[in-house]
Amino acid sequence: MFTGIIESLGKLRSVSKNDSNVTFNIESEIATELKVDQSVSHNGVCLTVESVSENSYTVTAINETLEVTNLGKLKPGDIINLERSMKLNGRLDGHIVQGHVDQTGKCTFIKNQNGSWIFGFSYDVNKKNITIEKGSITVNGVSLTVLESNENSFSVAIIPYTYENTNFNKFIKGEIVNLEFDVLGKYMSKLIKIYL
Repeated sequence: MFTGIIESLGKLRSVSKNDSNVTFNIESEIATELKVDQSVSHNGVCLTVESVSENSYTVTAINETLEVTNLGKLKPGDIINLERSMKLNGRLDGHIVQGHVDQTGKCTFIKNQNGSWIFGFSYDVNKKNITIEKGSITVNGVSLTVLESNENSFSVAIIPYTYENTNFNKFIKGEIVNLEFDVLGKYMSKLIKIYL
């Protein structure tokens, strides 16, 4: 489980295909603190550390993960948002994030607002996911508050700190991002459908 507060950025060093799986070698300042079998969120996707070297580590994504997320589009040199799993004795600074991406979305606009930014995203409404204004959403592993909510799109406001310390500063219009919708909202939506 994660909080959506990005701990560090990683730089993708290499990508290797093993049958239908893909192994990523990631350079990061937190690599020396990682252990094999630890869970780390990569752009919001929970993956297990398989090996650790001096300043890098490896993880593998299975085909299903590659199809649902943007990980299959990554290439060497890309910057990845990283977060280690939360500690039970720590503060929940973001919101409850499972590291299970629901679907991808597309960046539809970026507006600079005198030191902060508004990012718009669209997503496939047929997957039955929803957002609400002032509700939580995770974009590439970053816990955010929904600014404006529509049937198949939403916007978020990004403060300078988040912009500078995540891969949001690399986004362009059309960027494909990982979306994890609020788990409480997903349960409520499912319960309402059952009882209606």
